[in-house]
Amino acid sequence: MACTGGMPFWNRQSPIPQAHPTSPPPPAVLVVDDDSFMRATLRHVFTNAGLAVETYASAADLLANADLHSRAVLMLDMAMPEMSGLELQALLHERGIDMPVIFLTGSSDIARAVTAMRNGAADFLEKPFDPALLVERVRQVLARKAATEAVPAPRPSTCDYARRLATLTVREREVLELMIVGKTSKMIARDLGGSFRTVEVHRTRVMAKMAAASLAELVRMSVEDEASV
Repeated sequence: MACTGGMPFWNRQSPIPQAHPTSPPPPAVLVVDDDSFMRATLRHVFTNAGLAVETYASAADLLANADLHSRAVLMLDMAMPEMSGLELQALLHERGIDMPVIFLTGSSDIARAVTAMRNGAADFLEKPFDPALLVERVRQVLARKAATEAVPAPRPSTCDYARRLATLTVREREVLELMIVGKTSKMIARDLGGSFRTVEVHRTRVMAKMAAASLAELVRMSVEDEASV
């Protein structure tokens, strides 16, 4: 067959498109809970909110199958068989895995949730939870993590905390000190010799004066204050 003039046929094709860097996948919520109903509920809540979600039935399941170096927030049930949420948190810390952790806890586990916060957990919520609040708190934790990665967080300032602390009465300060170690209002009333109703009033005033939206936030303020000393 006679050759035709011009460029060889393989050069007549359209230029091959240049590859463009792909955006990183959106952060996911990794749920670890031994209760299948709770896993299904959380999957439904986060999927409806447009968040990627993976569920695991145990700490061992997570460790064997999850990408623990991905962009994600870890949601742990506090009380699980074989390895508890606190034990899993400690193990991840030992392995150098820096993934923010949110704990779901029952009212009887508040003291352990406070311990988790002091060990570096990002947040905790009590069961039963408000789905909208849960999604909001997850987004807040992811936003704080992204901001920290973009610009390293400065050493926390104690000025605001100290100023707010100075506005508390002596009794409110006593209530605060017991709140941040995880004591319930009934326990505080017993320890301080007051009534449950009076302690509830003091708790409300403490939260307002300290500008804390949740007990977890109040604990985080205290932890950051201790770290800055």
